[in-house]
Amino acid sequence: MTENSASPESIIRDYPRLTLEDSFSFQCYQSLECFTRCCNDVTIVLTPYDVIRMKQALHVDSSEFLEKYTISPFSKDQKIPVVILKMDTETKDCSFVSKEDGCSIYANRPWACRMYPLGMAEPDNPTPSDRSFHFLLREDICLGHEADREIKVSEWISEQGIEEYDVYGASFKDLMLHPFWNENNSLTPEQIDMYYMACYDLDRFRRFVFQTRFFQLFDIDENRIEAMRKNDLELSDFAMQWLRFSLFHEKSMKIKPSAIEAMRGNVEKAGQSKNG
Repeated sequence: MTENSASPESIIRDYPRLTLEDSFSFQCYQSLECFTRCCNDVTIVLTPYDVIRMKQALHVDSSEFLEKYTISPFSKDQKIPVVILKMDTETKDCSFVSKEDGCSIYANRPWACRMYPLGMAEPDNPTPSDRSFHFLLREDICLGHEADREIKVSEWISEQGIEEYDVYGASFKDLMLHPFWNENNSLTPEQIDMYYMACYDLDRFRRFVFQTRFFQLFDIDENRIEAMRKNDLELSDFAMQWLRFSLFHEKSMKIKPSAIEAMRGNVEKAGQSKNG
């Protein structure tokens, strides 16, 4: 068993914790015998920002990207859907990798690929003495650890462009760490679809907000509406806000007074009709 297959509990309990100033030895390059082996038969969970970067790089709609390049397995024990990068059915290789050239979307590769060989652990209910930390993944197939190159964790994060992914993934991370998921709550099929659409199928979410009565019901700044029309990052941030409103009933959205009055009128009409 490789360290990459360890459970989250064992990682938090047993793994050496690396600070940003700690160093490790690693380098990946094309002449290594193991080049691209780590891209075979591996589970890469995608974040919303991963999907945005990859579908933009491929110049495809989010729905097309998700259908062609990902799977979203779901079991009765899951509370929310996850999106996983699809491997080739025969070779089990990542669809974007070739033995000769490596990753064809390297500049837009997912967060998990950028982080490797570092992992990130997030203890439940973190405290000042037990907070998130980095750890090192060491797999038998990887020869990069034998390289004569020392690099600090902070330098690796900067070199791999991870900071940008962390910034644009912050609102999704907050959503995932919401206390709602630790309580005995479950989503309806409609809520599950809404979650999937708002997080991952962003072009479908754009159609949802722009081709329905959405902006007649909610008070959204006109400048933000125009930004969301073409800017995926702006729309994704709004989608996280919408999910907090629709799933957690937080006051992250403001209903227009006219919509409230219309709803009151409908309730009154319904009551009159029932009594009549």
